[in-house]
Amino acid sequence: MFSQLKDDIKSVFDRDPAARSWVEVLLNYPGVHAIIFHRFNHKLWQWNLKTLARWSSQVARWFTGIEIHPGATIGKRFFIDHGMGVVIGETAIIGDDVTVYQGVTLGGTSWEKGKRHPTLEDGVIVGAGAKVLGPFTVGKNARIGSNAVVTKAVPESATVVGIPGRVVRQNGKKVVPFSDQQQELAKKMGFDAYGVADMPDVTAHAIKALLDHQHAQDERMERMCGVLKQLDKNFKIEDAVALKDEDFAPIEESDQQNIG
Repeated sequence: MFSQLKDDIKSVFDRDPAARSWVEVLLNYPGVHAIIFHRFNHKLWQWNLKTLARWSSQVARWFTGIEIHPGATIGKRFFIDHGMGVVIGETAIIGDDVTVYQGVTLGGTSWEKGKRHPTLEDGVIVGAGAKVLGPFTVGKNARIGSNAVVTKAVPESATVVGIPGRVVRQNGKKVVPFSDQQQELAKKMGFDAYGVADMPDVTAHAIKALLDHQHAQDERMERMCGVLKQLDKNFKIEDAVALKDEDFAPIEESDQQNIG
């Protein structure tokens, strides 16, 4: 246990450039205090001294602002940065070299006994304020963005952001939620489809629907123009007339009058 604690403290220097000395880390890092408490409390839990383990974990919570259930399984070199408000549930399993920031919750979504909390594999980073809820697995080296709410499995080496959480990058490549057809139409409209990856899902779905509708309308217009050209050889397909700023002047004047 002591060698494991030594590794936990050494990991602070690897992941926090503000750490300057062992004394400073031992005195001023609540994340280190919390993991020291937990290593001891988890042993008590394994020895079936569960009430004592729970009581000691509450002392640690009062002392550090970090709540770790003594039943949680935590691997080597676990680092909690800043720490205030971190909650880790009883059946959570955390691998080696995992980092979590302040306000993170590894919680459950069920009152049933058994596995209720997430499993974080090696090398996972969970950003400040993120909520990882449920008995699923977050794959190795995955990244969960700040304030994300994740309720389903995350693949290895993926980056998840948003509410609800969605994968926006995997294995170093951006994940685009649009088809090639939708992206091409978006470019015509002056809209950056790639930017939607950072929007909430509701917004992304709405924009997808608009793009699909616009594409369908374009296809209908092309068919109509084709039929008209067959009926009248003199019929010409011309580009739409470009709108000018002065075309919007009456609308702006009306808006100003309504505001006034």
